[in-house]
Amino acid sequence: MKSIRLHGRGDLRIHDEPVPVAGEGEKLIRVKSVGVCGSDLHWFAEGGIGDANLDHPLVLGHEFAGELEDGQRVAVDPAIPCGRCEFCEYGHPNLCSSMIFAGHGNQDGSLREYMAWNEKCLFPIPDSLTFEDGAMLEPLGVAIHSVDLGKLKTGMTVGVFGCGPIGLLIIQLAKLSGAAKIIATDKFVHRAEAAKSVGADHVFLAGDNSRLSEIRAATQGRGVDVAFEAAGVQETVDVSIAAVLPGGKVILVGIPDDDKTSFIASVARRKGLTIKLVRRMKHTYPRAIDLVSKGLVDVRSLVTHRFALEQASEAFCVAQRREGLKVIINL
Repeated sequence: MKSIRLHGRGDLRIHDEPVPVAGEGEKLIRVKSVGVCGSDLHWFAEGGIGDANLDHPLVLGHEFAGELEDGQRVAVDPAIPCGRCEFCEYGHPNLCSSMIFAGHGNQDGSLREYMAWNEKCLFPIPDSLTFEDGAMLEPLGVAIHSVDLGKLKTGMTVGVFGCGPIGLLIIQLAKLSGAAKIIATDKFVHRAEAAKSVGADHVFLAGDNSRLSEIRAATQGRGVDVAFEAAGVQETVDVSIAAVLPGGKVILVGIPDDDKTSFIASVARRKGLTIKLVRRMKHTYPRAIDLVSKGLVDVRSLVTHRFALEQASEAFCVAQRREGLKVIINL
């Protein structure tokens, strides 16, 4: 089978490898569609993410869907929790101390024609969903978990700062949750336009802190109840902290390039803010499948670029340049 391995920064190579054999509790998946995620781009550009570094040729890819040997079409949760640790037992498998995650550390991911994976992490998808839709359920799951952490209430004003695929999904979910007003920013015009198309009421091009006056004007000087930072850059963290009202919540979704996030402590302290960080997702796949299959959330229009497995390097470069929204590799 063909696979794509990352050998170093920007160095993706195609390999010919044996088809894996499914072990106990696993099923063999014929991978069909793989999304290129922002965290994949960290591995590609930096040779690691956070405190995890590339120490061997790694198969990336954790947003994926495929087909089992019996023809069943499935979306795949890339996280395998141990199910036994304190965090798993408390219902927080995303915080598992022994988690196995596809395309991270020593665990190969889905940029290959076949992979064996834990059968508990396989979710059948209806015929109305394409394999690309199935791959998009992973970023949708992150968005669902982010909105869960925000504890949105009907009538709230929400800020989404960073309108990549996850930010755009958060906008849709905020609308479904009854947000009365959604304000969004992004530095790319095409992403700002996409934010309008999926439900943002006010959209501003990110630039400098002068945008804060526009955000405040859009909220009649009140600020937003919940701010979702979904770009992973210092500017959007600063805007999120500044734009949220006293007693509000800031949900940090994005992953910073330098593994550091900072904020002005006096501002956050005097506002009495609650700041939460998003760690992947938990218990989201059934909800994500229902939302997409019932047409309540649109994932399909977010896919703007498609490539074959052999074009993986080009796909990653397009994603790195933020030329569109979601880049998908189809096998």
